[in-house]
Amino acid sequence: MVTEYHVAKNGSDQAEGTKQAPFLTINKAAAVAMAGDTVIVHEGVYRELVDPQNPGLSNWRRITYKAADGEKVVIKGSEQIDSWEKVEGSVWQVVIPNAFFGNYNPYKEEIYGDWVVYNPNRHLGEVYVNGKSFYEAESLDEVKKPEVKTEATEFWQGITIPAHDPEGQKYVWHAEVDDMNTTIYTNFQDFDPNEELTEINVRKACFFPEKTGMDYITVQGFEMAQAATPWTPPTADQPGLIGPHWSKGWIIENNDIHDAKCSGISMGKEASTGDNFSSKRRDKPGYHYQIESVFSAKKVGWSKEKIGSHIIRNNKIHDCGQNGVVGHLGCIFSEVSGNHIYNIAVKRQFYGHEIAGIKLHAAIDTQIEDNRIHDCTLGIWLDWQLQGTRVTRNLFYRNSRDLFVEVSSGPFIVDHNILTADYAIDNHAQGGAFVNNIVRGHMEHRKMLDRSTPYHVAHSTDIKGFSPVYGGDDRWYNNIFIGDEGIEGVGTDHYKGYTTSLEEYIGSVHNDKGSDHGAYNVVEQPVYINQNAYLNGANPFDREEDNLVTAHDPEIKIVEDGDEVYLELNMSEDFEDLLGDVHSTHTLERVRLTDVDFENPDGSEVVLNADLLGNIKEGRSVLGPLKELKSGKNRIKVWD
Repeated sequence: MVTEYHVAKNGSDQAEGTKQAPFLTINKAAAVAMAGDTVIVHEGVYRELVDPQNPGLSNWRRITYKAADGEKVVIKGSEQIDSWEKVEGSVWQVVIPNAFFGNYNPYKEEIYGDWVVYNPNRHLGEVYVNGKSFYEAESLDEVKKPEVKTEATEFWQGITIPAHDPEGQKYVWHAEVDDMNTTIYTNFQDFDPNEELTEINVRKACFFPEKTGMDYITVQGFEMAQAATPWTPPTADQPGLIGPHWSKGWIIENNDIHDAKCSGISMGKEASTGDNFSSKRRDKPGYHYQIESVFSAKKVGWSKEKIGSHIIRNNKIHDCGQNGVVGHLGCIFSEVSGNHIYNIAVKRQFYGHEIAGIKLHAAIDTQIEDNRIHDCTLGIWLDWQLQGTRVTRNLFYRNSRDLFVEVSSGPFIVDHNILTADYAIDNHAQGGAFVNNIVRGHMEHRKMLDRSTPYHVAHSTDIKGFSPVYGGDDRWYNNIFIGDEGIEGVGTDHYKGYTTSLEEYIGSVHNDKGSDHGAYNVVEQPVYINQNAYLNGANPFDREEDNLVTAHDPEIKIVEDGDEVYLELNMSEDFEDLLGDVHSTHTLERVRLTDVDFENPDGSEVVLNADLLGNIKEGRSVLGPLKELKSGKNRIKVWD
């Protein structure tokens, strides 16, 4: 029997859960809801960690949690604190018994784990006034005299990141924890914290099952915020503010998700397959433990039948410290679409190699499409086992970097995107197809010969083999590359010296007198590059046969106008003279190492004929991600 349960702030957990006699907490409904049931939550702020106790059974017999139509429902991982006492000047303190936090005290738990690079005594706690998060200070002295950073900071691989919110950096806190109490000191400047909405992180998450295997759950229409989520590398348990916790078939849609200390939405792995062993044991690098986690995951059911196939769509995801969407292994066969992701990892209080608006490992057959990603330290970072992964029709701007693809052998597709960061693309992978994009910004191309990573049987988690990244085996068609003053490395000229067909590559390998495998380390893999435009200093591959190269500056701009975003571009008079073909499974050469074709997740032919706005191209058309681009001035709405 299908049941509809109701939750309201005037309810009781001893009630029946009907509309007339609702439950008081979402968790009460989560304890009784069964496959096919719907939980409707009415207006109010719910301070709890929702822990579903039962799974749905199929796409048609889901358990659905939804905010009541037209009502604002907020789930928070924080508690309001109104017992602050003034210490001196604008510094206040509150003393909280440790028992208040149970077995998880965010003011004692540090940002910790594999691949954390920079962590000057940062913890999982947070202080908020009227929804605005503060900055953690390293000492009480810094609370009294906050250090405001106005200059850019250089992080990993020479990436320089500008300072964030100098005015906001005056609002700082520091906590001291002893055997009995947690004391939080905060500089509230001109605020009286007892007269404002002052909150602190308390819970690890807002909506996250403790048990694995809680399949086929839908969560829609909520605001969820202020959770003390831990650092989530691919070698650890990966809880987010919300997530399925090693389950199948979740739909997370139309939510406003923000202020996770680390991760917003997690489609990640669980602890039994490894939990920061490199940091804890210090005997092997995280790379080796990550390989072990792949094999461990296979033993506990990592397959299309049991894990993944999630849908993350039409959410607003913002102001998270590490990433907006994260996942290793658990993100297989999923869809991340229509999300507005911004202000991710911009406070720069800690830093590591797992930071991005979207950071996925082993995203087999996962489709990332129609997302707006801006003001992030890194837009999308796809790492390990990109096979069948597609990044299409996404808009990137004002990020420190836009796209990073790493240690993967393909096939993966990047098509019909707009990438505009000064540092646009890191390509440390092979076997990719980059088609019909606008790329304005530096492009980095690197081999990774010291990290052999898995590749798979097509559309499967079954491991077929391992390979380092030799560089190349890439396809670049119909792209518009735009240079700019002070930005180097835009275009495809970094492939100089690479072969241009599989036949040429094989001939070169077998003419080499090296060992069986040694020749493959020195002969450059084939690349397939044609029909691209290179503007304003961007440079082409020297063996490209058909292209447009011009010094014309198109003066590219991304313009926000309310909730709408426009692309402004002034193209040269000869822009429409060069047209590009529509590419598909039949025109994209198979990937050499994996020996797999470019296909849709169901194995059908992939056709790259839908532009950034969904317009279908018939036959040859102008280069780039927009069918309506033309010579001269363009102003095109690219997000509504």
